[in-house]
Amino acid sequence: MKNSVRILLFGAALAASLAASAQSYQWIDKDGHRVFSDRAPPADVPAKNILSQPHGSQITETGAPTEQTGTPDTAQPAASAPSGTDQSLEDKKKQAEDAEAAKKKAEEDKIAAQKADNCKRAMNAKAGLETGVVRARTTAKGDREFFTDQERAAEIKRLQGIVASDCPQ
Repeated sequence: MKNSVRILLFGAALAASLAASAQSYQWIDKDGHRVFSDRAPPADVPAKNILSQPHGSQITETGAPTEQTGTPDTAQPAASAPSGTDQSLEDKKKQAEDAEAAKKKAEEDKIAAQKADNCKRAMNAKAGLETGVVRARTTAKGDREFFTDQERAAEIKRLQGIVASDCPQ
């Protein structure tokens, strides 16, 4: 009884390995390397470079494999080989690029608006200092102190730098 179970298991393993080997393709790729796969070779592999294929399939002139079911004269072509690009992946990639471009444009617009605001403020402050009217500022302690001529000139120079960098020419 033990021998019959062993023989039965050995036969099943042998049948499974034969079925698995019957579903393999073998071809030579464009670099001259031998390729083993359970999938059909790409369409760009010429029929002369295909060394083996599963029983019941044949390679057409274009290199695309066809499966035969039933008699040889009722052969039906298999599903067309994929083109190598995933359309949904391409769509997602394009959406991500568009989102990134929109984000970058929004950031540039924000920076441009800040520069325009800085320009306007600096020009107004500079115009006020250049009038010659006595100007004062509040210190950290809350005291008022007046600009000296040197401080006024330094502040005008600082504001001129802001105008030069932020205002369009």
